[in-house]
Amino acid sequence: MARAALEWSTVDLARNAGVGISTVSRFETAQKVPIAGNLTAMQSALEAAGVIFLADGETADGGPGVRLGKPKLRKGKR
Repeated sequence: MARAALEWSTVDLARNAGVGISTVSRFETAQKVPIAGNLTAMQSALEAAGVIFLADGETADGGPGVRLGKPKLRKGKR
């Protein structure tokens, strides 16, 4: 959901996070949970691009979610 909000492909996320494309794909299809460092790298890349992760209770339906804020990276930097 966060990647789609940014209109990023799996390649975009992998490149920005410094992880393999297969790492992103396996995580998104729930085949495997990445090691902590890769998971942190993906989250950091998304947050740098402006994604804000919302915890349970912070959305209209009470569940977790994401929203877009102001990117921390310069425009065009992926």
